Amino acid sequence: MVSAGDFKNGLTIQYDGGIYVIIDFQHVKPGKGAAFVRTKIKNLKTGSVVEKTFRPSEKLAPAHIERKDMQYLYTDGELYHFMDVGTYEQIAIDKDQVGDTLKFVKENDMVKILSHENVVFGMEPPISVELEVTETEPGVKGDTATGATKPAVVETGATVYVPLFVNIGDRIKIDTRTGEYTSRA
Repeated sequence: MVSAGDFKNGLTIQYDGGIYVIIDFQHVKPGKGAAFVRTKIKNLKTGSVVEKTFRPSEKLAPAHIERKDMQYLYTDGELYHFMDVGTYEQIAIDKDQVGDTLKFVKENDMVKILSHENVVFGMEPPISVELEVTETEPGVKGDTATGATKPAVVETGATVYVPLFVNIGDRIKIDTRTGEYTSRA
């Protein structure tokens, strides 16, 4: 058990029937009354963020989250298939659980599958990916000083805003956390 007085950012806990990660916390000791811990916690299954207050002596159960590297194989429309490269064990995850997580991930790329007590609830793509631009308007020489951007479709079908000098066939790096262009590859 973890007491609320020992909270730290990134700690995963079981609370109110769900699994939460602590995004932010603050110990508050008002001049009058008892101290409390103000937290901002994120539900790992639904993605919702809520603010809660706890007494510093309140005990919560820690949640052990297993992160397993798996290879994304393919999708058949409703299910996404992954394989553990060490044991060759394959699992299928429902389209609703995946959401937009894999919009920058190609087949055969590695992802981290998140599970709690052998129940898969999410995944983490690589932080940065390198993809080829398949559709975009042609760049005009001399337009690079304005910092303007244009939409570009990459090989996974996702749309990213890129600088004007990026053309079809260019390989670009994308930060998957923000979905933003970082550089040419």
